[in-house]
Amino acid sequence: MMGGMQPVPDSDPVLAASDLSITYPAHGASPDHLAVNGVSFTLHSGEIVGVIGEAGSGKSTLARVLSTEFKSVREKRVAPVITGGEATLLGTPLRGRVSKRRLAELQFRTAYLPQDAAMQLPAEYTVEEIIALPILERDKRFDRKVLQRHVATLLDSVHMPFSHMDSYPFELSSGQRQRVAIARALVLGPHVLIADEPTTGIDVTTREALHELLRALRDEKGLAALVITHDFALLRHVTSRVVALHRGSLVGLDEIDALLEDRGHPYLSALSANEEGGIA
Repeated sequence: MMGGMQPVPDSDPVLAASDLSITYPAHGASPDHLAVNGVSFTLHSGEIVGVIGEAGSGKSTLARVLSTEFKSVREKRVAPVITGGEATLLGTPLRGRVSKRRLAELQFRTAYLPQDAAMQLPAEYTVEEIIALPILERDKRFDRKVLQRHVATLLDSVHMPFSHMDSYPFELSSGQRQRVAIARALVLGPHVLIADEPTTGIDVTTREALHELLRALRDEKGLAALVITHDFALLRHVTSRVVALHRGSLVGLDEIDALLEDRGHPYLSALSANEEGGIA
């Protein structure tokens, strides 16, 4: 939509972790904490890769770093630091300093949907304004009729009724807020999507619509996506490979069904048992 940037060659990964280790520095009475330990994988254009793992396995930390969110922490919280290996996004190494201009370009081309995205919607804006905001922040003179049609198309793609365009976040259910957050993440037409539990709180029918949307963006737009999820239908029908993490380390990287058949690690064995029992 807002072009001028050269596409990334298909032969090069748009995102890569190479023996990546990430640490939260010591703060207050808390010692430093190694959250991700020696993880390696790649993500290419037109590919969707899943990430699974128990709570505390490093999934969300990985998303924060690979999305560059850790480079622009505004809140009073400790930011993770790359302490080993390297991460690259659209050809840019993230371990060292990234210029403000390049960081802005990376964040323009990369959509990051944090786990608590639904709770971060600005309360003072309507649904239409929330979704349109990333565009208007960059171009206040953007054609309002074109923008309204674009917002409506995104709402339709996440099964959000148009009647909610003038609603405020407090008037929506948690699942509806999540759908608004997804639409906002996609409004700039990103090249890369990094989503942390995107289907949380969403009903089965809408989840299927989101799966279809991700497949369409992958196949028609070449979207590359890294999706942290416990949604086995998404893992099975949308992702090509899945990164399995346990206590910060990579314990599997394969198609989801191949991982479920892998009894070589206790986490994968438990995962298979849970999925077979309908628990996961």
